[in-house]
Amino acid sequence: MPATPAWPPKSLPRLYVEMPLSAGAMVALDKAQANYLGNVMRLGEGDAALLFDGMNGEWRASVTEAGKKRMILRAEEQTSAQEQVPDVTLAFAPIKKGRIDWLVEKAVELGVARLQPVITDRTIVRDVKVERMRAHIIEAAEQCGRTALARLEAPMKLESFLAARDGSPLYFADETGGAAAGKSFTAPPATILIGPEGGFTDAERAAIRAAEGTVAISLGPRILRAETAALAALAAYMTEAGDWI
Repeated sequence: MPATPAWPPKSLPRLYVEMPLSAGAMVALDKAQANYLGNVMRLGEGDAALLFDGMNGEWRASVTEAGKKRMILRAEEQTSAQEQVPDVTLAFAPIKKGRIDWLVEKAVELGVARLQPVITDRTIVRDVKVERMRAHIIEAAEQCGRTALARLEAPMKLESFLAARDGSPLYFADETGGAAAGKSFTAPPATILIGPEGGFTDAERAAIRAAEGTVAISLGPRILRAETAALAALAAYMTEAGDWI
């Protein structure tokens, strides 16, 4: 590829790996990662990349072996310590493909620690593609410089989700009204609950409000799509009580 203002890239490529990282650790990439670094990014022996494992920060690594379908790197120095993540869970009703991908990607960028799909009476998408969602979590973390990987919980029905609550604050975005978002938040741990495209039923709303620790919040005077509401609430929380303070 000829040199252009956008090529070669100024920043090092960055990948999530499942092997624990430490000085001198040898990391064999999977085929997709090896293809990306070798054939897309044109890395060869001696070139550098950034790696993170979700537990031990970010590491600069050098390519020690490069082949068509194989690449091995050696971790050399830690470039970023492991981030301290506020214990914030975003619980949401799954929405349509494309829109849920965007929701997951942006929630990771905003710093969420945990994602919890919740199945409600009006949830349209009930076949949650967990592997696809996890792939978007990894991709977003790679791109936005996170060293912690947001945890993806197994989908739960609303009644099971409420039954499993431990009494920590549950900020319920209630379209019928509540305290202004940003004025009711307390320090983590916290969970933010966003409903489906059609909203919660009256029975669901009553059950949520009756759950221990529930605080109903309002996201303003305008009608928001489900993914917009989720990210607006998360951004408001991070600004008021998370790690944007």
